[in-house]
Formats: sequence, structure tokens, C-alpha cells
Amino acid sequence: MLQYADDVRTTTTTRPIPVAVHALDPLARAGVVSYLRQCPEVSLVDDGHQGGTGVALLVADTFDETAMAGLSRLVKTERTRVVLVLDRIQEPELLNVVSLGVTTILWRREVTGERLRQAVLTAARGHGDLPPDLLGRLLGCMGRQRGADGPDGTPTDHGMLPREVDVLRLVADGMDTGEIAVKLLYSERTIKNIIHTVTTRFHLRNRAHAVAYALREGYI
Repeated sequence: MLQYADDVRTTTTTRPIPVAVHALDPLARAGVVSYLRQCPEVSLVDDGHQGGTGVALLVADTFDETAMAGLSRLVKTERTRVVLVLDRIQEPELLNVVSLGVTTILWRREVTGERLRQAVLTAARGHGDLPPDLLGRLLGCMGRQRGADGPDGTPTDHGMLPREVDVLRLVADGMDTGEIAVKLLYSERTIKNIIHTVTTRFHLRNRAHAVAYALREGYI
């Protein structure tokens, strides 16, 4: 369950929180850095030398395969808490993000210095901060996932989401990414993201390893 700070405005810190800003767009990065320089609770660090401490702030127009790979590296390899600043995100990608433990997201259109400050403090404390509309979408799709049944009529709740099981089942049937996308009415990018998330979360090497793991564990 997401935890939310009652009032991060009153939070005091004994030392500044190291924050690294990651953005492909140099103008977007410059804007965020300008805001954060005004926050006494924040100490900006180089995005290539964060060392897994503090908070990473990832700015992207949309959440695509490149952003997912960067996020997975920050969370899984560097074990960094992350704030996402996005223009938009689709439900499958949102579920992938939350499955990695990232629950602090801001819309770029709503970014101010104070909102960035609150988000960084919230993420540093391990709490969540989602826009109301995004939280509603997340709760809705999680509710649908809980209600989804497996092929034998029992709930599919074994650590893999139903859509992940569906994708791996089709991989096991010999389908390629394009065929799976057509079958499930997703984009090819979404299918790649789902497979990437599964292999990352369960520490698997590739698609074949993912299918073998799913078979062994009884997912498919």
C-alpha cells in the first residue's frame, strides 16, 4: 500500500539529500536543476556519479523503452529512490513502474519548485506521491488485475501480473514481439517493456530463461 507523508513542508533534514537529474532534453534538465538549486534540503550531484544514494529525478516526455531501461538500472543496480517527471504514461507502463517500487510521479505541466521539493523529500522518506488522476488509474487497473482469473478459473496472483503471464505464454508458443502485440492489442514497445520488466524483476537472462522460469514456477 502506498504511504503518503501528511505534510512534507514541515520536514527537516540534518543534511542535504543528494539528487541527480536525468533528462535527455537539456532544456528540461536545466529547468529542473534551476528549481532544485533553490531548495536547501537538496544537494545536486552528477547524474553519472550518484553511487546509489539519495534520489534520482528522471525527466521524460513519455515513458518508453529507453526510460524503462534507465529506471530499471537506477532501481535494481544502483538501488536509488526515483522521482519521475512525465508528460504522459500508459497503463501497462504505469504498472511496470509501480512493480519496480517507484511511486513518486509528477506531471511536467504541474512542476513547480515547491512540487519538486515535496516530491524529493517524499521519495527520500520512501513514501509515495502520485497525481490524483494517475492514482485513480492505478487503483482501477490494479482492481482489474485482482479480478483476473487464470486458465483454470483461479486467481492469477503469484508474483507475475496477468498481462505478464499472457505475454510469456505467447512467447512459449513461438510468437515474436510483433505477433504478440497484435494478439494482445498492445504496441511492440509495450511487449518489450513487459518482457524487460519480468527478466529484471526475477533476475532472468533472456526470454527463453523467462519462459523456463514461468513454466517451472507454474505461471504458465
